[in-house]
Amino acid sequence: MTIESNGIGEGENKRMKTNFKHILAQKSIYIAALSACFIAVTAFAILSFLITRDSRKNNEGFAKKTFFQKYETLEKEFRNIEEYQYLLRALIQKDGLKNYKEYSSVLNNMNRKENLMPYSWYSYYDATSGKSVSNSNLSDVITNKSPEARYTKIENNRSGHFRDFLTTRKDTTYWVSYDSLMLPKKNILYYGSAVSLNDLHEYFSNIDKSLNNYAYVFTKEGICISHPEKKYLGRNIFDFTDVQPKDTLCSTTKSGYTEGTGISEYFDLEITRFVKPLKTDNFDGYAVVNHVNFLIDESVSNTKMYTVYIFLAALFLIVTVFILFQRAANIAYQEKEKIQSEKNLLLVENEKMHRVEALHQLQQLKNNINPHFLFNSLNSLYMLIGINKDNAQRFTMNLSKIYRYLIVPPQENIVPVAQEIKFIQQYMELLKSRFDEELTFDLIIHHPKSLEKRIPYLSLQLVVENAIKHNIATIDHPLDILITVEDEGIIVKNTWQPKTDEDVQGAKFGIDYLNQVYDFFKKNSVNISVDGEYFICILPLLE
Repeated sequence: MTIESNGIGEGENKRMKTNFKHILAQKSIYIAALSACFIAVTAFAILSFLITRDSRKNNEGFAKKTFFQKYETLEKEFRNIEEYQYLLRALIQKDGLKNYKEYSSVLNNMNRKENLMPYSWYSYYDATSGKSVSNSNLSDVITNKSPEARYTKIENNRSGHFRDFLTTRKDTTYWVSYDSLMLPKKNILYYGSAVSLNDLHEYFSNIDKSLNNYAYVFTKEGICISHPEKKYLGRNIFDFTDVQPKDTLCSTTKSGYTEGTGISEYFDLEITRFVKPLKTDNFDGYAVVNHVNFLIDESVSNTKMYTVYIFLAALFLIVTVFILFQRAANIAYQEKEKIQSEKNLLLVENEKMHRVEALHQLQQLKNNINPHFLFNSLNSLYMLIGINKDNAQRFTMNLSKIYRYLIVPPQENIVPVAQEIKFIQQYMELLKSRFDEELTFDLIIHHPKSLEKRIPYLSLQLVVENAIKHNIATIDHPLDILITVEDEGIIVKNTWQPKTDEDVQGAKFGIDYLNQVYDFFKKNSVNISVDGEYFICILPLLE
């Protein structure tokens, strides 16, 4: 009775301890879940802040980079226009009245092949007759003889010494640059170039397309000569933009440009504005590049939105895992009582199963080892120990590598050619340790793709061992073995030096095994022949 009471008491104590541990485990799960949620929320807040900060920083850097690129493009194209004006001046100054009409015509024909077409014009004023001869009505601004000769002068004190003005003809505004050549008798030859501001804008739009920024150019007086909105061309930018004169005070900044924010007159969105002087030999003004902040904020918002999705998915996964874990813990606790009562029986049965499994694995191991190969290898090792202990050690190492390959045979008794080639190379190294100069071995791979195909397990070893067993191998008459990998099969070729008068070298060793494998896969059997001084065995390849 005392023993039973002690057993019951010990059982109750164990049950109480188990219940207490179960309660602690549940509380630990809740605490861990809350901690994980808190850490996840904190990590999300920090990650969101870092993403916003880094994204804005990267976008600001990108905005500055695109600003410099657009500015360099504008400056380059303005200088290209000046090169055209300098060419025209050089030609006129050189020949005067001799060929100025031809020069103007040739240059205009050349310009028709360009994307931006500044065209040259001339106006010759004869002081004696008071008449002018011109190839363009734009020269009316200079002669002041046309009622349409309204223009806006562009102040220019640069080193190019060209005079500039804007004039409108048939709803098209032109930027005109001209110079004059004083001739005898007070005659004057006016010449210059004209560029349509519409063409100028189209040209700039095509050479530097961008969805999140745009640029425009204005003179130091504020006259807009390039803008994506055509209605602003020729107007004062201080009238239709929120650009202030102080924004053009770039000389007061170390960077040489000003940066600020404003509202785009083109998109009606918040922008980051960059203003930098654009000065060439014949132009004195400013280039403005506006970068749309909406796209920056949208990019950051998308990144934050994706982060929220990832956070919610991770949180859902964590909660799901904890719920499943708790349910599993409850089920495990309920099963534990039942398992505890059957523990001793299960231990006994488990021990029996382990013993049976061990015996079964041992039997498989015994069945997998090739008795014939093991016998020959141990016999060779026995003889080698008495001859050279160092070689015996290397022999033993090679033998262990080979038996790694032999321990677990493949399914269906076929293996990749590459695997079998590697094994036979190790096997031949083992044989070379024994035979040395009595045996030579070469391997030639003519078709590397054949290495991906398959052949019977240990087929090369069987053929090679067959050659060694039934042929003479001495220093005077070494046994040469050559394995060649071809497209349709593997050729094993050895010198024909039979020990006896056997007609077929492989009839007594392994050929039946190989033929059975090939018959199973509906392939041709092993091809064996004697050709002069060589014994040849061809192993077909399996797909």
